[in-house]
Amino acid sequence: MLLDPAAAYPKVAVLRAALDSGDWPACRETLDGAEPVERTCLTTVAAETEGITDFLRGVLSGDPSDGAAGALLGRHLAGSGDFTAAERVLVDAAARSPLDPAIWTVRLRTARGLRLGPSEARRRYDRLAEIDRHHVPGQSQYLRYLGGHDPDAAYDFARTAAAEATPGSLSPVLVAEYHIDRHIAAGHLDDATVHTELDEAADRSVHHPDYRHTHGWVRVTSTFAMAYALIGDDRAAAGLFGALGDHHSAQPWDLLGDPATVISRYRKRATGGEQ
Repeated sequence: MLLDPAAAYPKVAVLRAALDSGDWPACRETLDGAEPVERTCLTTVAAETEGITDFLRGVLSGDPSDGAAGALLGRHLAGSGDFTAAERVLVDAAARSPLDPAIWTVRLRTARGLRLGPSEARRRYDRLAEIDRHHVPGQSQYLRYLGGHDPDAAYDFARTAAAEATPGSLSPVLVAEYHIDRHIAAGHLDDATVHTELDEAADRSVHHPDYRHTHGWVRVTSTFAMAYALIGDDRAAAGLFGALGDHHSAQPWDLLGDPATVISRYRKRATGGEQ
């Protein structure tokens, strides 16, 4: 079972190595050559890398307009729980690089961490949507924010984003994310309407002929597999487990416990014992 995202996305390992060695030109080469969603997802590498605060602050000191450094430092600080410090970095980064979706995505995360009001969270999401209407990392962050404040608004947002998404894209996973979160909070996945909505979202995403293995596909496929597994549709879950092969995403399975253990249990149930 391969839970390390670098197994599916080689650029993760490249960026890790560049950060570890303090090679900023190599970091920029990796990030600048990535597609927008891929680039935003790559910033999460900074959350997992220790001891890079001074390095990234040094990069920003040399070039305060470097949005990539701002996004990485903000994500690193947010990942360590220092949302106040992250916000200070990101406010400046957004002012200097206002069209960088990675920065606005992390600012949606800090909006949750700092418990900012709904109007400010919406302002940040709207700025992101002006740049990229279907930027799924940011959409996921905003969905989580709404889920903690207004579940009805979260539900409407997930369904609307899925309906407006390009067929075969990643954004319909928001429907699965919403229902998983509500199941964790209130255990409501036994509703037939939920199953129908999952089917409709999957048909626009993981089951669509235009679905591609772009950055994020493992987590999206894993999320749909988890939602179907929780609802008891073993056939649908088994198909998605098969599509994943050895690749898996720790999230959102970590909501249920140790990811490897939980995935193995549900995969075994869905596939009749086959691994």
